[in-house]
Amino acid sequence: MTVTLTLTHTAGLGPGERGEIRALLDAAFDGDFADEDFEHALGGMHVLLREDGPHGSDGVLVAHGSVVQRRVLHNGRALRTGYVEAVAVRPDRRRRGLAGQVMAELERVIGGAYVLGALSASEAGAALYEGRGWRPHPGPIGVLGPTGPERLAEEEGSTYVWTPPGAAPPDPAGRLDFDWRDGDVL
Repeated sequence: MTVTLTLTHTAGLGPGERGEIRALLDAAFDGDFADEDFEHALGGMHVLLREDGPHGSDGVLVAHGSVVQRRVLHNGRALRTGYVEAVAVRPDRRRRGLAGQVMAELERVIGGAYVLGALSASEAGAALYEGRGWRPHPGPIGVLGPTGPERLAEEEGSTYVWTPPGAAPPDPAGRLDFDWRDGDVL
């Protein structure tokens, strides 16, 4: 089967497509994908991979990922950051390079629109990201919370960054403070 890649903004997704994405994420994360996690994946660009149907019709959604804008305070600057969310592959389509295709397109978007890429990696996803040049940020991680900056020591080691070609990487000792959002901040 042929796989077709589509890049679209959240505004271009129809209700049926949102439902398809949510179903894919629920299956891929074995039911451990909350409404707040889905909310975090909206408002930016989505990469959708579909296997073409038997007669060239729209096929089944097999992989997804999105990138949304976040602000990250670092060394006195607010960096426009492309934050990767909801990267998932249908369980029966894994180990075929689909997540790599999703990430390549997300990295293209980040490289064209942001000064930094960031994501929070699970243990299962870390190898994918490291293989693509993403690295855990070695410095402190924090959030600009409702009562001011707060350190998030539990996010250290699992917050990965990627610098587009030609951009300066963040100071490895510098703290990254992410903007606040409901639910899991990172």
